[in-house]
Amino acid sequence: MRIVLLSLIFCFVSMAVHARDTAHDEADIRHLDTVICKAFEQGDAKTLRASLDDRFTLVSSRGELTDLEQNIAEVAKRDPYYDEFRNHDQKVRVYGDSAIINGITSVKGKSGGEAFAADFEFTDTYVYHNGHWLLAASHASRLKK
Repeated sequence: MRIVLLSLIFCFVSMAVHARDTAHDEADIRHLDTVICKAFEQGDAKTLRASLDDRFTLVSSRGELTDLEQNIAEVAKRDPYYDEFRNHDQKVRVYGDSAIINGITSVKGKSGGEAFAADFEFTDTYVYHNGHWLLAASHASRLKK
């Protein structure tokens, strides 16, 4: 009986140590979301690579599907060049080892020498892997002015 009781206590303690707090996860995801925006804005391909899942995909506002390497190359090339790349009005929902964020991305910059400014409704999917949150997929739809 004593062994069973000790085993149960060990299981509960072990689960408590490994359990993550949803509020903490949400804060981590919001922070990573900001880091990713800053990486796009600053052309920081290294930070972007560390923040995105190896199987990352983006469905752009033009309906084009791109992968991790295509996005890293675009950021490294700095075209488009972003003066502003900011997410706001986010709603985060955590589901265990995955999370979804909906919000607005506001961008300003230049592409091909032409200035642009736009807002996009986005949905991002994050996954918790090896102790870290990573952005796994993103979808953006351009908002009408």
